[in-house]
Order: sequence, then structure tokens, then C-alpha cells
Amino acid sequence: MSDAQHPRNAEKARGKARPSRRGTTRSSASATPDADRLRRRARFLRERKEAKELRERVQPRRAHSARLRQAMRMRTFRW
Repeated sequence: MSDAQHPRNAEKARGKARPSRRGTTRSSASATPDADRLRRRARFLRERKEAKELRERVQPRRAHSARLRQAMRMRTFRW
């Protein structure tokens, strides 16, 4: 199958390819500051979770002790 016959390339040739969402900027009228803040917060939380998982893989003993300390804090917390 040549490049022109491949479905993905044929779609691009006809101009019906979907535009990539990554790297595009939205106009300030369509994106509210609150939506931007929520998007940044979600990205931060994803990256923080990834960093914690990496730390647990790299330092399993410290991660284990940290989990035990966290469990103790949760048991002694008064609602």
C-alpha cells in the first residue's frame, strides 16, 4: 500500500484530518480563568502522583516507613 493509499495519509490529503489539540492555545474568551486554573491544578496533581510513585519505586524502604507514618497519623486523627 503506497503512502497516498494509507487511510491516515488519504485523510490528510483530503484535508479532513483532525487538528491536534496539543500545543494549541485557546482564546481568552472561550477559556475562563477558572477552567485554566482547574486544568493547571489537574496537571499538577497528575505530576505529583507520578513523582510519588517514582519515589516509592526508587526508595522502597523509605516509602514503606512513610506509608506506616501516614497510617498512624490517620488512626490518631480526631474527626
